[in-house]
Amino acid sequence: MTCAGEAQSAPRCPSAVIAGEQRAMLLTDDAVSIEARYEPSPTLGAEPSDQLALVVGHGFSGALERPALRRVASAFQQRTAVITFSFRGHGRSGGRSTVGDREVLDLAAAVRWARRLGHRRVATVGFSMGGSVVIRQAALYGKTDEIQPLQDVHEGERTGRSPGRTDGVLGSPGYANGAAPARSAKGAASAGATDGAAPDAVVAVSSPARWYYRGTAPMRRLHWAITRPTGRLVSRYGLRTRIDPGGWAVDPLSPVAAAPLIAPTPLLIVHGDRDPYFPLDHPRMLASAADPSTSELWIEPGYGHAETAASPDLLARIADWATAHA
Repeated sequence: MTCAGEAQSAPRCPSAVIAGEQRAMLLTDDAVSIEARYEPSPTLGAEPSDQLALVVGHGFSGALERPALRRVASAFQQRTAVITFSFRGHGRSGGRSTVGDREVLDLAAAVRWARRLGHRRVATVGFSMGGSVVIRQAALYGKTDEIQPLQDVHEGERTGRSPGRTDGVLGSPGYANGAAPARSAKGAASAGATDGAAPDAVVAVSSPARWYYRGTAPMRRLHWAITRPTGRLVSRYGLRTRIDPGGWAVDPLSPVAAAPLIAPTPLLIVHGDRDPYFPLDHPRMLASAADPSTSELWIEPGYGHAETAASPDLLARIADWATAHA
């Protein structure tokens, strides 16, 4: 398969500088096809190498063509180049959703695509589930050398307060559908830094801090949709989201455990004080766990949840922060 083919293998395709809007089917490290869209910077004549690219990860049940994500992309694209995509199990992407675990592979493929398009600076922005993914991906593929080898990281507690094991970098025997041999998280970070998957800045919006949270009615409904056969049927046909019925054989690294591993990459945590899914203890846990010298916390008055509730002003400030810090 070549870069000119229907699917593009993110690690293998040669670098290229391409002007204008582009659409592609990216191929992840575990061979899942991911639909993606590139919208260039509005600055006429600007070279991609001089412009930041924002890679945007949507929330659960979102997708590339959903109106909320298109509105976010339009707001960001007024300032810089944007890549949007559908996580596995969403939209026209292949595979099934693992609700934040192997989605780090999808994000890594999109970041690599931004590099191939010529962008030297790439920031990731994730909403809700996508927020947990950008935190975890930055920890696993980032520039730090402090990540423990996978075999030395124990299974996470359900509170998410311990450094839970993750199988999201490559398939492993610990994951129900893993097909590839496990490699260390530290090795994945080193590989990510050298093959273009490491982001230069990270923005997590409306992200959970820990797994299995059921403290609000929307999250109880979400757990029903994920864990019950009837719920997965509703998700497939009602939300157009295909969920892996195998679930997690081993808890992935939780966002709060991943947060301290992101430094020195800058991290912005954004959360609304009217979020109906995750109360304010979630962003505060993430901020407390992150390196204070490289992270910021914005508690937004009146803001609800994820991309659907994000105002044009908030999106503009996020894009400006990423431009200044990546």
